[in-house]
Amino acid sequence: MNIASIDIGTNTVLLLITKVNNGKLIPLLNRYRMPRLGKGLLPHRPISEDGIKALFDILDEYRESIEKFNCETVLVNATNAFRIASNSHEIAKIIKQKYGYEVNIISGEKEAKLSFLGAISSFQSVKNSLVIDIGGGSTEIIYGNQKSISFVNSFKVGVVSLTEKFIKNSPPLDSEIQKMEKEISSIFAILKTEIPVNPFTIAVAGTPTTLSCIIQNIKEYADNLVEQSEISKSDLLKYSGILKKMKPAEILKTFGKIVDGREDVLLAGVLILEGISGLLKIDKYYVSSRGIRYGAVIDWLNKNHKI
Repeated sequence: MNIASIDIGTNTVLLLITKVNNGKLIPLLNRYRMPRLGKGLLPHRPISEDGIKALFDILDEYRESIEKFNCETVLVNATNAFRIASNSHEIAKIIKQKYGYEVNIISGEKEAKLSFLGAISSFQSVKNSLVIDIGGGSTEIIYGNQKSISFVNSFKVGVVSLTEKFIKNSPPLDSEIQKMEKEISSIFAILKTEIPVNPFTIAVAGTPTTLSCIIQNIKEYADNLVEQSEISKSDLLKYSGILKKMKPAEILKTFGKIVDGREDVLLAGVLILEGISGLLKIDKYYVSSRGIRYGAVIDWLNKNHKI
């Protein structure tokens, strides 16, 4: 049985097509597109017409792949941009009419749990793990194991929202960076009382996967090289120092296609990882590209008693 899972985020729209064999996921196709639906988006305001058009263009492309692989089930989950936009239910209705896909606008807590399921599936560890999923408009943090979760929170801050709030100059001013770092420390301060020091930590989504590619000097994304790779605290300090001094165009020119679409928000993501690392004294992060779209499939299989 083939299943398609689409993750409509604030910055990206991701597609996973996976074969399910005896309860195990065998990825057949991964697609990444960055329409940035959350660009300039404020709560209770609409996603722009340009954003909607870009979304439908991507879904047209994804539908071709879904049909090609004869997917029996299509799971679609939408996160922060859809949670806060005034026209998200209208867009979801059009998607249902046009493609036949039911869009689940999931809560921050549900997003966190799906991300956790996806991330730990790559490590198969029964010990407690901290999973950090940095999105465009929110950051999900979950601590627990395969049997139980002891902490889950969706923080209403992400790489797009942070960048738009604090960065007005290119390259950013020291004062802008300092204000961003102060905000990060304040928002995530609660982790110090909820999470043990230096936990086994998995970082999910675009910031860590992109940074892993930069560290490894990978010019074309390769899942087999990125999945379970490591980012050390010294790596974070090194590349945050580099990115702070560069304009987005310079970041794109220096690191190439691998940062395309993230060149202006990558610094914010690295600073989030750096800030959390400082709060919890995390020595290193393990990287995973398996986030919500993988977790959604696992969750569906569990509910339908196929695992």
